[in-house]
Amino acid sequence: MKKIKGMILAAGQGTRVRPLTKYLPKPMMPILGKPVMEYLIEHMARYGITDIMVNVGHKHQEIENYFGNGSRWGVNIGYSYEGVYEHGEVTPKAMGSAGGIRKIQDFSGFFDTTTLVLCGDALIDLDLTAAVYEHRMKKAMASVVTLEVPREDVSSYGVVETDKDGRIVAFQEKPKPEEARSLFASTGIYIFEPEVIDLIPSGKVFDIGGDLFPMLAEKGMPFYAQKRFFNWIDIGQVADYWTVLQRVLNGEVAQMQMPGREVKPGIWVGINTRIDWDNAKIVGPVYLDSSVCIEAGAEIVGPSWISRGSRVCSGSKVIRSILLEYTRISPNQVFEETIVSPNYCVEHRTGETHYIGDDRTTLRWGDARGRD
Repeated sequence: MKKIKGMILAAGQGTRVRPLTKYLPKPMMPILGKPVMEYLIEHMARYGITDIMVNVGHKHQEIENYFGNGSRWGVNIGYSYEGVYEHGEVTPKAMGSAGGIRKIQDFSGFFDTTTLVLCGDALIDLDLTAAVYEHRMKKAMASVVTLEVPREDVSSYGVVETDKDGRIVAFQEKPKPEEARSLFASTGIYIFEPEVIDLIPSGKVFDIGGDLFPMLAEKGMPFYAQKRFFNWIDIGQVADYWTVLQRVLNGEVAQMQMPGREVKPGIWVGINTRIDWDNAKIVGPVYLDSSVCIEAGAEIVGPSWISRGSRVCSGSKVIRSILLEYTRISPNQVFEETIVSPNYCVEHRTGETHYIGDDRTTLRWGDARGRD
């Protein structure tokens, strides 16, 4: 495949995924101990995409400090911070998904060849070689990879209307179900030629779905949709994050290997763990990360992920749940379909968030705070 470049969109604040993004930018949310964005970088590197730009804003230091120049993954990573100087300090101010790309182009002219653009908050296993090949065979200036979604869900996505050749004739950003012209949703995976980036106005907030794509469709430019079969797991809301972990633990996402060592069927364990195998009940699929302690009388029912440094005390049950780093579950507590951290719990079935040590709410499940 002819050399192409990569772009990861990572400047958003992730407000729909609070409280998970209160301390981390959305691309840094962990999946089995690795940030979502790390899986994307590994996937791009697997296909020979080694020059990657990332636009950053909210909690940008977390991304930059973790990934650095990308040498650990055999790639070159650069960053473009989107912010303004106000009241004596620099604060994030997103330029929009397209505006951020144009900012990079104006600064360095980085996008001088075909570019693959990915959103930094989704897991994918798309065959990138096939996607780029189709893009080039059609002589497209812009391509959007799409998947069909139920009509009741179209209001969460941008949807495309195409002719019989796959050329996009209309693009609707989050239409009402009754007004949707199509059920094929944009997955946030785009392939652009440099000429498309030249059409983005400089210095303006400009969105790919809301501004750029309608403009391309209106101008009748060679703008195509690709309909492909692959796993696309978008983390748009807190409930999506819980669902992602369930699918990964169930082995439903290709190219995602379970970390640790499989000590029993469906049970993977990291190093430096203390688990009372004789007196604790553990039903897979379960991943117990490094430095985890599972006491006698505790019960873990999968799909569940217990992050590093966490402890489940005697008599407690963790059922289809996620414990984030250094979370301690006190004795005789029950967490079912819940995301638990030292600071908060989010119940998947209701979407309720309960903060620990916060007078605004009472935590029903007992104390989940603490490091041992």
